[in-house]
Amino acid sequence: MSFGDGIKIVLVEPAGERNIGSIARVMKNMGLTALVLVNPQCDPFSEEARLMAVHGADVLQGAMVVGSLPEGLRDCQRAIATTARPRGIPTKLETPREALPWLWEKNINSALIFGPEDRGLSNQELSYAQRFICIPSNPEYPSLNLAQAVGVCAYELYQHFHNQQSPPTNQEEDTELASLEVLEGYYQHLESVLLKINYLYPHTAPAKMEKFRRLINRAHLQPQEVAMLRGILRQAEWAIAQNREK
Repeated sequence: MSFGDGIKIVLVEPAGERNIGSIARVMKNMGLTALVLVNPQCDPFSEEARLMAVHGADVLQGAMVVGSLPEGLRDCQRAIATTARPRGIPTKLETPREALPWLWEKNINSALIFGPEDRGLSNQELSYAQRFICIPSNPEYPSLNLAQAVGVCAYELYQHFHNQQSPPTNQEEDTELASLEVLEGYYQHLESVLLKINYLYPHTAPAKMEKFRRLINRAHLQPQEVAMLRGILRQAEWAIAQNREK
């Protein structure tokens, strides 16, 4: 596996064509090739974007455009999200240097998620990640341009690669990690069952499910473990149906 294989840079609702082009350029500088654009709010393949990409035009041209963040994370087992500040849910914020090496490992597909220029990632969008980074900067003016933030993170990834040369082998799991797509199916199933038993209510479900996602994401589940948990949910659904027939 060469550097950059299996690591996606995911931009959620990017609005600046110049930013997208600049990001493609810095990705090319740092050996990253997989760019994913979630519901872009501009034309990412415009002439202005291509001019900013310069020799990263191939990265820009190969960018995948998707309609939702779960679609952008398809086939990934690990995801790190960027945020400028702690949110309502207790969140451990790490520096890029501390967290980003976790994305680079043999047989692991991973993603680094960035939010829109004007608001950053919402709590719901953050809930798709397992770890969270905040770029240390001057507290008097901490906000970074999107392309600058991607550049800092791409540099840290490349520096780690330069120092390590080969990705580590996963020592924690004997088998592959469950993909984020498989986990998302479990979360949807869990929410449905919890609504049926009135543990969740429609107006509180989003906030509580964010907490469940954070909790379960920390477990780094294997596919068979997710299957076991979904089996419990199916049995619960059967019991609910049997009770209603009485």
